[in-house]
Amino acid sequence: MTPLEQQQARLNQLVMSENFGPVAVVLEGRDTAGKSSTIREATHYLPMNKFSVQLSAKPSKETMDNWLGYWGTKMPSGPQMVFYDRSWYSRAMVQKINGWCTDEQYKIFMETVEAWEICQPVHMIKFWLSISEEEQAARIHERKHSPLKFWKLSPNDEKALSYYDQMTLLKERVITRGDWHTIDYNNKASGKLALITRLCDVLEQTN
Repeated sequence: MTPLEQQQARLNQLVMSENFGPVAVVLEGRDTAGKSSTIREATHYLPMNKFSVQLSAKPSKETMDNWLGYWGTKMPSGPQMVFYDRSWYSRAMVQKINGWCTDEQYKIFMETVEAWEICQPVHMIKFWLSISEEEQAARIHERKHSPLKFWKLSPNDEKALSYYDQMTLLKERVITRGDWHTIDYNNKASGKLALITRLCDVLEQTN
């Protein structure tokens, strides 16, 4: 087996163990960081009844007004792992930087999210997928001109480089407050291997 397959097999064993409980795996990162493709690799060999994927989507006004309440309904239950391709932390980063949430909504989120997480009956494992400004520019260019990936390009991708430094500041306000795992994703292949390995390490420590 390849090193990646070895970690995928390791993850299989962990989710099938008797004491495996509800786990929330949060993947946050800049546009093009590799969140979706990482989830595909992490879940590639997992039993279908042991995981689900929560994709990012444009929230309704009701969801925006009850942000953490909405995400509370998306928590895993029982012996299952939920992967979040962006999460409630969108409020502190993507929504904030694009002006989609109000300053008051952002402030309330930052003041309450830690206590809210403590009250969730799940084990949360949070990852930041880190890429450099140069690497993000290269991936946006590839996405724009690739016949296989062009459909992934969004107006937000086009704007992403213009607020690279602003996103860094917002991200730092978040990840310095809690137990986040920062993974170097300038090389996606090594990043995926490192993330799945770290995920298994953390699960082994808590099982």
